Amino acid sequence: MSAISDQERAERSSAAMWKDDHMSQAFGMTIESVGPGQATMSMVVRKHHLNGHGSCHGGTIFTLADSAFAFACNSHNTLTVAQHCSVTFLAPGREGDRLTATAREVTLAGRSGIYDVTVSRDDGVTIAEFRGLSRTVPGTHFDEPSA
Repeated sequence: MSAISDQERAERSSAAMWKDDHMSQAFGMTIESVGPGQATMSMVVRKHHLNGHGSCHGGTIFTLADSAFAFACNSHNTLTVAQHCSVTFLAPGREGDRLTATAREVTLAGRSGIYDVTVSRDDGVTIAEFRGLSRTVPGTHFDEPSA
């Protein structure tokens, strides 16, 4: 049996994570795409995502970005967790807006990685920039065939 491609590894890792990711599912997120070191996720802002100002709660935006970060940094079939995350909010999301979080690997060195995530509305406006630092832990999402 031959080794799998990097794209197949990313897709299989994503599927393994998604089946138990009840929080992302409960928020109404969908996985738009995954690839080696990258992931794109989206969600529609609903009434229960709004804060007291009538805009999308920052925690909801952070959660969308964090989920895209998680799928990107776990795309190599190595269990990976967040070590540190930060977010800068730039514009509001409103009820009915479809938000998209696009995560990309900036660097991967040993057990540590750096990932940037841009969250935007469908009108193209960037509403948040997120940076996540990852750390691998022992284990994999699935058993890979030997080369």
